[in-house]
Amino acid sequence: MSNPASGCGAPDQGRDLDGVDVSRETVVQGTVTAAGKPAGGAYVRLLDSSGEFTAEVVASQEGRFRFFARPGTWTVRALAPGASGEAQVTAAAGKANDVSLTLS
Repeated sequence: MSNPASGCGAPDQGRDLDGVDVSRETVVQGTVTAAGKPAGGAYVRLLDSSGEFTAEVVASQEGRFRFFARPGTWTVRALAPGASGEAQVTAAAGKANDVSLTLS
């Protein structure tokens, strides 16, 4: 289900993984915060191991985001007006790989 409120065709980032067979997926998900509060509306980008842009979603109002990717090393970058945050994750297949990003 897309998120019409954001104008984005990406699925609603606040949804849980009910109905998704995580054992068959590689999920990179997490939260974006700023000053200790959820950073809803931040743009979250997924970059491959060479730094190439792969995908982008808008964080939910709770600051949550999710990507379905292939196993490997990824950079997750969050952007908001005047702030950014970045983290690397080595995503394994068959599980939800969690990332926490703090904007500064």
